[in-house]
Amino acid sequence: MSMSEPAVFRLHERLKADTIGLGSSSLCEIRLMNDSTWPWVLLVPAVAGIREIYQLSADQQHQLVRESSALSEAMMDVFGGDKMNVAALGNMVPQLHLHHIVRFEGDPAWPGPVWGKQAPVAYSDEELEQVRSRLAPVLAELEAVV
Repeated sequence: MSMSEPAVFRLHERLKADTIGLGSSSLCEIRLMNDSTWPWVLLVPAVAGIREIYQLSADQQHQLVRESSALSEAMMDVFGGDKMNVAALGNMVPQLHLHHIVRFEGDPAWPGPVWGKQAPVAYSDEELEQVRSRLAPVLAELEAVV
């Protein structure tokens, strides 16, 4: 790539491998973590070369917060959890992405973090169809966030 060519956003290979595409919002790719243990959705800002929230423009930062808040509220409405965990860790995958995980008292990792607690339990085709159906109003909510 020459100096005059703008960087192109590409989803990190690990995110591609571990998640299922659900669509996109005005700023982000929306990805479902392929772990049926928890309702777990990622927002990945479609901006090349970004590792941290502060690297986004002010407008992009505000849009990310709006989208994250809308996603969090809609997921809690749909799944009726006890707590919404939102995190941007980036220790394993450097590309900026925000995890949105609905937690339930008594879930396999409660009250600790979900990372490293157990191996991911991939969705079956039927489970994936069901969760996509349940997430449909969540995705519609995200499309409306401007």
